[in-house]
Amino acid sequence: MPKLQGFEFWSRTLGGARHVVAPMVDQSELAWRLLSRRHGAQLCYTPMLHAQVFVRDANYRKENLYCEVCPEDRPLIVQFCANDPEVFVQAALLAQDYCDAVDLNLGCPQMIAKRGHYGAFLQEEWDLLQRMIQRAHEKLSVPVTCKIRVFPEIDKTVRYAQMLEKAGCQLLTVHGRTKEQKGPLSGTASWEHIRAVRKAVAIPVFANGNIQCLQDVERCLRDTGVQGVMSAEGNLHNPALFEGRSPAVWELAEEYLDLVRQHPCPLSCVRAHLFKLWHHTLQVHQQLREELAKAKTLEGVAAVSQELKLRCQEDMSRQEGEEPSGGLPFFHWICQPYFRPGPKEGSKENTGARSKRALEEEEGSADVLSKNKQKKQLRNPHKNFDPSLKPKYAKCDQCGNPKGNRCVFNLCRGCCKKRAFRETADCPGHGLLFKTKLERSLAWKGAQPQLQEPPQAGPGDPGGFPEVLGSALA
Repeated sequence: MPKLQGFEFWSRTLGGARHVVAPMVDQSELAWRLLSRRHGAQLCYTPMLHAQVFVRDANYRKENLYCEVCPEDRPLIVQFCANDPEVFVQAALLAQDYCDAVDLNLGCPQMIAKRGHYGAFLQEEWDLLQRMIQRAHEKLSVPVTCKIRVFPEIDKTVRYAQMLEKAGCQLLTVHGRTKEQKGPLSGTASWEHIRAVRKAVAIPVFANGNIQCLQDVERCLRDTGVQGVMSAEGNLHNPALFEGRSPAVWELAEEYLDLVRQHPCPLSCVRAHLFKLWHHTLQVHQQLREELAKAKTLEGVAAVSQELKLRCQEDMSRQEGEEPSGGLPFFHWICQPYFRPGPKEGSKENTGARSKRALEEEEGSADVLSKNKQKKQLRNPHKNFDPSLKPKYAKCDQCGNPKGNRCVFNLCRGCCKKRAFRETADCPGHGLLFKTKLERSLAWKGAQPQLQEPPQAGPGDPGGFPEVLGSALA
């Protein structure tokens, strides 16, 4: 059967999917995908997988794709990050029998993507991307798709999309933010960019960005003309988003935990999902936040979730007839969007761009530990963070590292070893005995005269080369 392409691939293989769950690192695992499908999602992506690791590590393949084969989990697109055409194709060939398409991640804006040189940090390397997509399109039995971020300029974004289409991309997901728009600087996604791309290409386009409820989905489809809408953060806070429902948090939390028991995944993924689902409730019952963070087993996590449910039911009985507080559209026990706060205006001017540590010291917060230090103290209750109790070390005269207390040169071990070797000296403090070993070696050689090399025999001497050669030939 020939490989389907473009709109035929979208309508027949993907079933004309309009409601799409985004690829999310450590968040779009099988249990979560199944939960989302039960509540209106028509297409899901795997978490982003590293192509190079996928090729070389059989355990990585098994943990992230091969052991998660589930008939209910289709249609499914596997997403890879890669920056080498051969590696991308090799990974895709290993994955193609377990999915309906392979996606190349060109949208990740995080620092780890910058260090690894993948995701949105490849968007200026059009020749490389063209070779990657073209080679995958030629070699794979399933279509290749791409997920991108936009450039600030609409016309450059359109040319970028057209280049990917020409290379062989069969479906394009456009996140309407630039790679600089992330974290507190996320801002609003540009549907104008997405609409321009949709008009300029002849392949299906999915829109990503500004999706928090079903009304946003419908408005995006209408305003941009795209074939489908993808949700990431909106889906994490309300998996029933595509149904247009906002159920009680515990309803979805319990359903998700049941799916995890059937399809196990790392506890860190489970904990992260519950932090998202219970986000607004944990602002009210903050003591349970620490309990959830410390839970070491699935049953421990489920127990905290059950306790949160009981607390919410108590709040429901007390707040009957009242309005939601904290500026929320619903009470905290209802699944609802989370709007990420933007950067405080004038914060740089007010703080002088000072470091976090400097601000803490100014506020006299020496007694208030950071979250990271609080976690360390939970693991080791006897740990002390008082800087006055921190031991002071004398520094090496050369590099500034702590010096050895008994070093004859007043150096650290590394510098001492170099100097002792150079000067053929000893340093008992560091256990370096270059001088002693040399003296012992010379003394031993002097006591063994027979070890001196014998005079070399000439060609005519007995035992010389011709005789040896002749005896060997005989």
